Formats: sequence, structure tokens, C-alpha cells
Amino acid sequence: MNVLVVGNGAREHAMVQAVMRSEKVEKVFVAPGNGGTALMGGKVCNVSLKATDPEGLFRFAEEHQVELTIVGPEQPLELGIVDLFRSAGKKITGPTKAAARLESSKAFAKEFMMRYGIPTAGYHVFHDVLSANNHIENSPAATFPKVIKASGLCAGKGVFIALDREEALQANNDLFEERIFGDAADEVIVEDFLKGQEASVFVLTDGTRYRLFLPAQDHKRIGDGDTGKNTGGMGAYSPAPMVTEEVMRKVEERIIRPTLRGMTEDGSPYTGFLYVGLMIDNGEPSVVEYNARLGDPETQVVLPLLKSDFITALEACFNEKLSEVPFEMHEGKSASTVVIASGGYPDHYETGKVVSIASDMDSLEQCMVFHAGTSYENGSLLTAGGRVFSVTALGDTLRESIDRAYQAVGKISFEGAYYRKDIGAKAL
Repeated sequence: MNVLVVGNGAREHAMVQAVMRSEKVEKVFVAPGNGGTALMGGKVCNVSLKATDPEGLFRFAEEHQVELTIVGPEQPLELGIVDLFRSAGKKITGPTKAAARLESSKAFAKEFMMRYGIPTAGYHVFHDVLSANNHIENSPAATFPKVIKASGLCAGKGVFIALDREEALQANNDLFEERIFGDAADEVIVEDFLKGQEASVFVLTDGTRYRLFLPAQDHKRIGDGDTGKNTGGMGAYSPAPMVTEEVMRKVEERIIRPTLRGMTEDGSPYTGFLYVGLMIDNGEPSVVEYNARLGDPETQVVLPLLKSDFITALEACFNEKLSEVPFEMHEGKSASTVVIASGGYPDHYETGKVVSIASDMDSLEQCMVFHAGTSYENGSLLTAGGRVFSVTALGDTLRESIDRAYQAVGKISFEGAYYRKDIGAKAL
């Protein structure tokens, strides 16, 4: 079959690799793809179409006999790409526009969780800076820190952890007045701060039945020791030890099943990938946020640990037969990924830097280099984004996977390259 993967990051590169492991696949189109998918060659072909062009992607799928489309990023979901494809009977993995509101509107998600008794932080929604500031001014000092979020899509950013009243007021100003995230901050959420450790649980669901990937932990902050600004993610590892069998049982009973049941009862059955961002405190999970797709960089550790045929599972998901196909993980394996970013990220950074990768990279055991922000031009590999690579390695232990990933990171260089040195350390 011909497959279309929508997106241009390391997540989509990892998806292409997982797709290519299936004997069913004849051709994989990536729209728009990146330098890494361009270099795969053979069955893989980049397409000059934006992920935010559902109509163009649909026409391409029709013209090139695409039998399955996989959506990576969130923007095309918000634009209704799944609705468009499904209305023509074309197989696509992802939620409808209405169901994707679990991510595209944090205000919707919070109201939904409260209505269905799904554990999450207390919150207030504001539509103007005056009301938001008044709430902050009247909040006792003991109620800080507070978490302040733009309600709309911000590419994994748009979240401030305000330690005191001054920082909270500054966050309100940045969102409402400075408009640093534009229309995404037309609504702003002020949440209570949840204590604990973060983890990510990923689900593939046909609306009723679901299958679980291995849990992961992301590293959002730019600096070692979880310091500095929030980013789209600087690394991840899987499985996450804090998500024990008992914790996962609670996640399924208190979060996943009520979420799927609630979406169906509300008339927007949820299908495709569901990301549940968790805070776990003393074994008790609460929802930090939902994403309507697989996470980045977690996909780069979760998919390499999937043993079963990825395409078979996605087809069964579309056909509402998910419980009838295998969905197995590589038992006893761990995976770690380290993100190499452009200097200055997540603020101002330069692109167009020439990338050098050591010739013996391919000899490293169980290592994979997923391109995030690269382009391949005139025979040269160049940086083209804030996050440039996601370097993944597998191992029989978490320690082994971490060591292998950093060994591979040392073989990639470009001017201004930056990466965290402590990915996975908290689990060790």
C-alpha cells in the first residue's frame, strides 16, 4: 500500500521508520518531510505540501492512490483533515476536529475533565487581562506557584509556571497584551500547581477499544536539572519507572476509559492517538494536559519499542477492530532520546548551519538519528529549526540506552549545537 505521513519533525521521521518495517508498504510519502526523510530514498519520498493544507493533502492522496494517511502534528487536526478524509471514505489516523478540541482548546479540556470527574488541577478561565490580573492580585501567597497557559495551540509551548504574584502578572501581560502566542491566548487558563513527577501515556483507540504504548517521560525545560524555559521537549526515555502497573491501572480506570466514554457521550467519539500528560504524586495520577496526537520527542522512544506491525494496528483502528490484532512491545528493552537544538532555542536561533555527522555513526549499536529541523540542499545537510535532531538508542537497561544515545550525540556537530546532559538521570 501507499502511505502518507503528514508533518516535518523527528516524530514524523520516527513514524516513517515504523511504517517502513511493515511488509505491506510499497511507498511512503512525507508532507513536507525534512532532510532526514529526504535522505532515506527508495520507498520514501518528500512532498512539497504543507501540513496545514488539508485540501491539498487530500487531492494528493487521491491522485497517488494513498490507502492510509497518518497525521503527526496538531494543526491539521484542528483544521479538520480527518473530517475531510473520512467524508470521502479514506483511511486516516487521527481524531475529528471536534474531538481534537481536547488539545486545541485547553478550556474545553478542563471543562470536560471536571464534568466527567477526571482528576486534574483546579482552574479558572479568563478572556481579558484585567480579570486575570484581578484573580492573581486576590490570590493568597500560599496558593503559588500557579500555572498559566494559553488555551489554544502553541506548538508545545505557551505554559508559564509562576512562582509568585509578580511572575503571574508578567505571564498575563505576555499572553494578553504582548500577544506572544497570538490568538492562542484569546482564552487563558490559570491553574493550581500540581506536585509530583510528569509522565506521558499514549493510547491508540478506535473510539471504544484502545491499546497502550509504553509510558514515557519527557524533559521540557531547556537546561540541565529541569531549569530555564519550557521547550517542545529536550529528550525522553521509555518505559518510565514511575508509571508502575498500579499507577497504570489507575490511569486506565480514572482517565482513559472515562475520557473515551465521555467523548462518545458528548457526540464526538475520539479515534487515533491520544496523549495523556500526567503528574504523578505518591502514586496518584492527575491530567496535566491532553494532546490529540503522539508526542515529540516521546514518539522517538515509544515507536522503536513497538514490536507489532504499526500499519496493521492503524488499519484495525480505522476499521474499529483494534482488539483483533497484536499490539506487543519489546519486553525488557529501554529507549532514550536526546534532542540536539540550535543555540538560542527556544528563543531566537539561526538556521542554515552545515551539519557534520561522523562516518562511523551507522556502526553504533541500536542507535537511530531522527531529523527534526533539517533540510537537504545541494548535497549539504543544513539546520532548519530550533530542535534539529532527536538521537535515540535502545538498550537492555535504561543506563545502556542513555549511554548509547550520548555516544551517538557526540558524532553530530554544527555551529551552536546544544543539548541537555542529564536526559533520563531522574529515573536512574
